[in-house]
Amino acid sequence: MTLSSTVALTQALVRQNTINPPGNERRCADLLAKRLEDNGFTVTVVGFGEGRASLVARIGGQEGKLPIAFTGHIDTVPLGMRDWTQNPFGGDIDGDKLYGRGSSDMKAGVAAFVEACIAHRATLESGPGALLVITAAEETGCEGAFHLCNQPGLLGKAGALVVAEPTSNHPLVGHKGALWLRAVAEGVTAHGSMPEKGVNAVAKAARAVVKLDDFDFNERRHEVLGSPTLNVGTFHGGINVNSVPDRAEIGLDIRTVPGQTHARVKEALGSFLGSEVAMAPIIDVEAVWTDPENAWIRRVFAIMEPFLGEPPVVKGATYFTDASALAPALGGLPTVILGPGEAAMAHQTDEYCLVSRIDQAVEAYGRIIEDWCTP
Repeated sequence: MTLSSTVALTQALVRQNTINPPGNERRCADLLAKRLEDNGFTVTVVGFGEGRASLVARIGGQEGKLPIAFTGHIDTVPLGMRDWTQNPFGGDIDGDKLYGRGSSDMKAGVAAFVEACIAHRATLESGPGALLVITAAEETGCEGAFHLCNQPGLLGKAGALVVAEPTSNHPLVGHKGALWLRAVAEGVTAHGSMPEKGVNAVAKAARAVVKLDDFDFNERRHEVLGSPTLNVGTFHGGINVNSVPDRAEIGLDIRTVPGQTHARVKEALGSFLGSEVAMAPIIDVEAVWTDPENAWIRRVFAIMEPFLGEPPVVKGATYFTDASALAPALGGLPTVILGPGEAAMAHQTDEYCLVSRIDQAVEAYGRIIEDWCTP
């Protein structure tokens, strides 16, 4: 079977173990940097700890119109507890399925926009150009993207952003935000036979958890993404049964909707729970949303219609993306989430991406590039 350059690049990326932690994304970054530099792109590789790196690549650019931006991450989640029937770092193909950790989430998407930009580099060179932002450490709260945003003068501005996360090539116009909080209750330890001499942190934390049942975000339901949610995901307290626990920790997973600021949520939650617990963020990435009536979004939907066989339906993603960091940093630009991976395969055992969707994404990105560069 003859494979496209994009499928071959996807395999090469999957064969690099970039499980985060620890990440080890530098080999992937260097591989992509060489591919882009060999094809006329200016590339900056930005270190992100030992063995880790993100990269920023550019081509073209002219006055009058900002470049189109593409982004994707090269770290992956761990393999999980179940045994794989496929080699998770083999990039093996069986029928239309390319297997491996990160195949759908989201090394196929990265390979697809890299190869699309290379294929259309003549158009980009003579037009507004492209900005490619390929990140480390997305899976742990978009750390790599925020790190790039904090490098003075590195990113600049762009006119539109394509996030190549797994969507089965269906364009999505936003996603909820994720605010994960660690809520800690402090107490005073004492012997378990004399609990009156201590202050039980578990009891304080338990009262806080029960109280959360009555917490109201006071936020209007979003027309596409629905309502914000709060889930108590973890609860840990005490070190032995015969002592009064002096510390208990609750893990809260809050998913927010566009227009809902995390600072306001933290303030409201802190006021609601009072002094029983102290809260600190674990992950803090805001929601992303672009009006479906935006002119560029409408053009992307029109471009994708023949690929999908029907007009795209306005939808959002259930997961967060690097757009939480990059969209504001690049100028508050219209953003679409569009990639060849299967969202249902993200973080799964025997993760795969359909080969046919990878090549389809390259063609779709190419049409989006040509449309962007057309005066």
